[in-house]
Amino acid sequence: MKINFDKIQKLVLLTIIFGIICRVIPHPPNFSPVTAIALFGGLNFSDKRVAYSVPLVILFLSDLILGISLINLFVYTGFITVVFLGTKIKSINFGNIILSSFIFFLISNFGVWIIGYPKNIEGLILCYTMAIPFFGYSIAGDLFFGYLFKFSFSRISSILQRKIN
Repeated sequence: MKINFDKIQKLVLLTIIFGIICRVIPHPPNFSPVTAIALFGGLNFSDKRVAYSVPLVILFLSDLILGISLINLFVYTGFITVVFLGTKIKSINFGNIILSSFIFFLISNFGVWIIGYPKNIEGLILCYTMAIPFFGYSIAGDLFFGYLFKFSFSRISSILQRKIN
């Protein structure tokens, strides 16, 4: 299902607000909807500028509250890569969600290694090993929000399209 952005501007705004709120309220680490929004947007938004913009807007606006640091470059790159993955897949399923989680894990923790660990193989292994517990939260959040978006988005979209028309 390709979505025409002109008909769902309210839904895009609600998605951005939802993403920001979920990032700034207390939650388990990495348990947020941004990966699901990035993957889903890449798959479903016909205007790919919107697909790439929505997660970046969510990240930037919430980072104004949470704080901006050098790691944000790697986090944003990870989500841009997930949007790209979304443009290449045919549907959201378990495997695609896990793959998007893994891609984000690799990119963001590479940034953590660059910024704060010894620049050797031991530092790289230690960095990724220390990040494994966060990866569990990421997978749980990505699966929860991925399936939430998959099963509810078409319903919400049809409601909003009726209100727009």
